[in-house]
Amino acid sequence: MTFKRPTSAGLAALAVGLFATTAAYAAPTINKGDNAWMMTATVLVLLMTIPGLALFYGGLVRSKNMLSVLMQVFYTVCIVCVIWALYGYSLAFTGGSDFIGGFSKAFMSGITTDSMAATFSVDANISEMIYFCFQMTFAAITPALIVGAFAERMKFAAIALFIPLWVTLIYFPMAHMVWYWAGPDAITDAAKALAAAADGAAKTAAQTKLDEVLADAGFLFKKGALDFAGGTVVHINAGIAGLVGALLIGKRTGYGKELMAPHSLTMTMIGASLLWVGWFGFNAGSNLEASGGAALAMTNSFLATAAAALSWMFAEWMIKGHPSVLGALSGA
Repeated sequence: MTFKRPTSAGLAALAVGLFATTAAYAAPTINKGDNAWMMTATVLVLLMTIPGLALFYGGLVRSKNMLSVLMQVFYTVCIVCVIWALYGYSLAFTGGSDFIGGFSKAFMSGITTDSMAATFSVDANISEMIYFCFQMTFAAITPALIVGAFAERMKFAAIALFIPLWVTLIYFPMAHMVWYWAGPDAITDAAKALAAAADGAAKTAAQTKLDEVLADAGFLFKKGALDFAGGTVVHINAGIAGLVGALLIGKRTGYGKELMAPHSLTMTMIGASLLWVGWFGFNAGSNLEASGGAALAMTNSFLATAAAALSWMFAEWMIKGHPSVLGALSGA
């Protein structure tokens, strides 16, 4: 069966329904097909960051600043990957509070080749190490998106300090609040224990356990937040940070007086194309299973991107009298 993300109002009823429809399920196992797909999706998300996003941003700046932008994006991926292994994954995806996790999985403690991570379906788990890597690529691309907002206007030393602070103070808590929950198998197991309880004391204990499992989720998740592929955690989060950063730093020196045209739309075209390819891992991979949901996300990633590129191109054609590659890429 397919397990849909619950809202807080329906969690208890859902737990009973899960038990009724999954009583015959054996212990959770790892699905090798889903594992293979998620490894592919993880590599695709890395591709959309380096070199995709780096070339996209690099081509839009002046030639003298391209290497600076490339270095900023590359550094961001490297430092976030290390921080993710040290404590980021633990803070984002372990229980603790509604707003932040704990340190029980710091330094990848307990993450082995045999440990499992839940998907959205009962008894359809993937290897936790793969889930760790997939979420790591999300954590890496999010602050890299911010770089474009103040490109050419911040020293590398400032970037080197800003990125670790931002992911620690902003990204990890947001990821926990929106994405963390106990998973369908944990809810099903607690519901089974409640149904199997023989006497009043056992039922009370089992009900308490079920309530604890249902409460083991991030603040916004329990409020009913449904964030597929990071609309809140990644895009709004990075967008607000980029806006604040641009306002604080101010305009480029010489803005409005000197020509600041993109130095290489060829590079920007290559970067945008790699971003599109990577989106299939980003979007379809967020389903966590090689199922119809992933196929739907894949189809949307083809059609929505193509339609957006054409819409922008034709709008520009009508308004300015000619289309441009930058307009089409901006639409995409």
